[in-house]
Amino acid sequence: MLDSLTNRLSGVIKTLRGQARLTETNVQDALREVRMALLEADVALPVVKEFIATVKEKALGVEVVGSLTPGQAVVGVVHRELTRLMGEANSPLDLATTPPAVILMAGLQGSGKTTTTGKLARLLKEQRKKVLMVSCDVYRPAAIEQLATLGRQLEVEVYPSTPDQKPLLIATAALDHARRHLHDVIIVDTAGRLAIDEAMMDEIRALHGALSPRETLFVVDAMQGQDAVNVARAFGEALPLTGVVLTKLDGDSRGGAALSVRHVTGKPIKFVGLGEKLANLEPFHPERMAYRVLGMGDILSLVEEAHRNVDVAEAEKLAKKVKSGKGFDLGDLRGQMLQMRRMGGMSALMDKLPAQLSQMAAAAPVDERVIGRSIGIIDSMTPGERARPEIIKASRKRRIATGAGVPVQEVNRLLTQFEQMQKMMKMMSKGGMQNVLRGLKGMLPGGR
Repeated sequence: MLDSLTNRLSGVIKTLRGQARLTETNVQDALREVRMALLEADVALPVVKEFIATVKEKALGVEVVGSLTPGQAVVGVVHRELTRLMGEANSPLDLATTPPAVILMAGLQGSGKTTTTGKLARLLKEQRKKVLMVSCDVYRPAAIEQLATLGRQLEVEVYPSTPDQKPLLIATAALDHARRHLHDVIIVDTAGRLAIDEAMMDEIRALHGALSPRETLFVVDAMQGQDAVNVARAFGEALPLTGVVLTKLDGDSRGGAALSVRHVTGKPIKFVGLGEKLANLEPFHPERMAYRVLGMGDILSLVEEAHRNVDVAEAEKLAKKVKSGKGFDLGDLRGQMLQMRRMGGMSALMDKLPAQLSQMAAAAPVDERVIGRSIGIIDSMTPGERARPEIIKASRKRRIATGAGVPVQEVNRLLTQFEQMQKMMKMMSKGGMQNVLRGLKGMLPGGR
């Protein structure tokens, strides 16, 4: 996400930090690089012009020029202005109304509305809300079935609808059902089109008028770049939007929409989608995103993710095993791989690390598919084999490989890597950190 922009900006930031004295010339040179980086990332031109003008004015102001560390002071200015550009602070959902609170999802076809509806339902369910989902997309039967499938996965009720029904009648009937069955929230997934048209806007205006939603969220694909901003502006003019959800920020996008859409629409970005999994929806924090864009990482979000997904008691038990260098078995390894998955996988974790750490981690990439196969291999073992892998000889390896549907070589590789991890933990217990760091590469299953 935003890799190219982050790399360019972190290079500029490094140069600025090294400046003992700031002049209009070296600030101008640095901001020229920033301007090019923003334009290449598909940030809207009016946004870039205003941003550069503001940063230049403040960078040459008394506060920065008179600072003992002017380079670092400029970095602070750039960070503050990026934060302001994206909305100052997190804007949570406002569901303070007589239940059920209605959330209306709007956007073009392919923007990720239906998947985002499921992700949002999951998030609200974690907050102990009773949620009802309903699809009013009668033009794409697959959307109705997709939402029903998501409902089954999440164990969240989905109000049934069919392609021969009118969207307005579906929505009002679902709202009545939600009232009678004491749901806290109803999320209404609406139809999208390949492009903005009047019929689509008329339909969603009618739905808005009938439902009086507490939240009207515009779902936009960040990979659309500049088009995402134009579409957001059109929807903002047609509907009283309350917020934006940016999807596919994990893709090969230039990411400029994240820096432009708030400025252009005047509506806060409330959530960002960072993957296809239902857990990959995060509240949007402008300040944290600014840190990430500047290559400084987002440790706060990483900590919050860990708090949500990590079993503290299990983590403490594991820490004792690692510290003592004894007792760490294949069952523990499986637990760690599953927790990593719940936090969005290795790529999601690396995305929140500061640029230098992220680049170091990327030098020894972990293949997520190999992690999945490793879990399958461990699942094919008996409890005794997981606790004492040294008893796994040729015949057991063949049985485990058959059960996991992998070649015997994959079982051998996992056992070898596990043996290396055990050695590393023994070194840690003896304080040999330098040796540990040398041996880290390739320790995790899937490491190359």
